[in-house]
Amino acid sequence: MLNSIFRALEPRTTAYAHCDLPCGVYDPAQARLEAESVKACMEKHNASDDHDFKARAISIKEERSHMVKEHLWVLWTDYFKPPHFEKYPQLNELFNQATKLAGAGGTKGTCDVAVADELLAKIDEIAEIFWATKKA
Repeated sequence: MLNSIFRALEPRTTAYAHCDLPCGVYDPAQARLEAESVKACMEKHNASDDHDFKARAISIKEERSHMVKEHLWVLWTDYFKPPHFEKYPQLNELFNQATKLAGAGGTKGTCDVAVADELLAKIDEIAEIFWATKKA
């Protein structure tokens, strides 16, 4: 009896939605903070002789590298608009380079601190443009 009541109340159609409510709160500092964490993990990994510690450092570094990409993608796809790309034609290439530096061919795939520094430099270039657009 109870089961038939639940079945009668059960929705016949399931709706799926993706929430894409632009909050308007964007800041390249989020990507930079994660990239700083990536660099710190690399430095700690390189300074350690403890196999388990090194494995943890790599795991965290890879996770944080992915988070860098996520934060950059949000800026690239949600914050920056066509007028920004017209005014700053290098912007698409900067994002492409930065996300690749945070990927498997970059910080995700190496413990070379110089690669983390390259990533941080690209994020700084993006941040400079970002703040210029906020003043406009």
